[in-house]
Amino acid sequence: MTFELPKKIVLSVVTPERNVVLEEVDEVLLPGSEGYLGVLPGHTPLLTSLKIGEIKYRQGERVRFLAVSWGFAEVLPNKVTLLADLAEHPEEIDVVSAREAKERAEKMLRDPEADFRAAQAALEQALVRIQVAAKAAQAPR
Repeated sequence: MTFELPKKIVLSVVTPERNVVLEEVDEVLLPGSEGYLGVLPGHTPLLTSLKIGEIKYRQGERVRFLAVSWGFAEVLPNKVTLLADLAEHPEEIDVVSAREAKERAEKMLRDPEADFRAAQAALEQALVRIQVAAKAAQAPR
């Protein structure tokens, strides 16, 4: 009996509001709680929590990005399922509001009375949104 590795991965990204992505891909890079995790077809099954970061996925030569905040990922040999609090395609990101959120978070971080962790998370989320929007603008379509 021979075991054949899958050739593709089904990537499913879901938020409480909507299904963001359901595509067959060649590779996924996601922000796990212990750092970024690369997934190829045939990956060992695992569960991990997600942190704020970017998801990068590849279909042949085409590379796509998503900004993501918090959630969980289930990795199986032929499927990656991400249940995220927030996930945005680059074209959905309002860069002006992301920059304003960055400025508000930086201001909060200078305030000794502010909730440091909330301000830090808000800053990280704003920076990732700006970064993903910028990368997508540079990527060939």
